[in-house]
Amino acid sequence: MPDFQPGFEVAFCFGSILPFVFGSLAAGDDIKLIPFLLGCIAVLAMHLGANLMNDYSDSKSGVDWKDRKFYGYFGGSKLIQESVLSESFYLKSSILLFVLAFLSVTALSFLIREWSAILFLIIILFLGFSYSHKPFQFSYHYLGELIIFLLFGPALVMGGYFIQTGVFPDVKSFLLSLPFGFFTTAILFSNEVPDCSSDSSCGKKTWVVAVGPEKSFILYILLEACAFFSIIVNIYRGYLGVISVFSFLLLWPLIRAALMIKYNYSNKDLLITSSKITIGIQALASLILIVDKVLL
Repeated sequence: MPDFQPGFEVAFCFGSILPFVFGSLAAGDDIKLIPFLLGCIAVLAMHLGANLMNDYSDSKSGVDWKDRKFYGYFGGSKLIQESVLSESFYLKSSILLFVLAFLSVTALSFLIREWSAILFLIIILFLGFSYSHKPFQFSYHYLGELIIFLLFGPALVMGGYFIQTGVFPDVKSFLLSLPFGFFTTAILFSNEVPDCSSDSSCGKKTWVVAVGPEKSFILYILLEACAFFSIIVNIYRGYLGVISVFSFLLLWPLIRAALMIKYNYSNKDLLITSSKITIGIQALASLILIVDKVLL
C-alpha cells in the first residue's frame, strides 16, 4: 500500500496547531473545550488542505518536476511525479479538507455566537487557496512569505484567543503572535534555499530568488532575530514570563542552521539538516512559550 503521508506533510502540522493552542491558553485558565476542539479541527484541515493545494499547484506549474528526488522537507511530496497519486486526487482532497474546515468553523460560530468567525475563515481560505493556485499565486510573486507569516502567526494565535474571549482585534494577542509568525516564516525561507534553482527556472519569485541563495543566510538570521526580539518585547510588556527566556537556548542551533545555509546553499542533501533544525526551533520555542503561558 502506498504511503500517502508525504502528500499531507503531517509533520508540519505542529507549525499550525502549537500557535493555536498557545493563543487559546493566552486567553486565560478557563478553556472552552468544545470550541477549542472545533478550532483544532479547522486548523488542521485548513493546513493539510493548503499543503495538498500547494503540491497540486507546484506540479501544474512544473516546479516540482525540475528535481524528482524526494527530500522530505522541501521540493514537494513527489507522489504526483512518481505516479503514486494524481493531480486530481490532490485537488479534490484539498477541497474536501477546506470544506471540513468551513463546517467546523460554522459549528464553532454557532456555539460561541460569533458569526464573524466565518468571515475570518473565508479570508483564510482565500489566502490558503491563492497561496500557490492561480490566478493570484501569491507564493510566485514575492508574497508567499508574508502570507505564511500572517497565517501561522496572527491568524492562529489571535484566532485561538478570539474563540476563547470573543475579543478581536487585540494588541496583546497580536504581539504574542509575532514570534510564531517569524519562526514559521523562517521554516519556509530555509526550505526555499534548496528550491531556489527550480523556483527561478519556473518563474516562481521567492525571497531567496530575490536575494540570491548565497546571501540567503542573512535574511534567515534576520527572520529568526525578529522572532526572538518579539519574545523580548512580550516579556517587557508582561505578556510572557521568565520561562520564555529558555527559548534563547535555541540560538545555538539557529547559528548552526545559518552557517549550513551560508556554506552549503547549493547542496540539497546537506540543507535537509538546516530545514530540520529550523523546524525544531519553531516547535521547541512554541512548546516553551506554551509552558510559560500555562505556568504564568
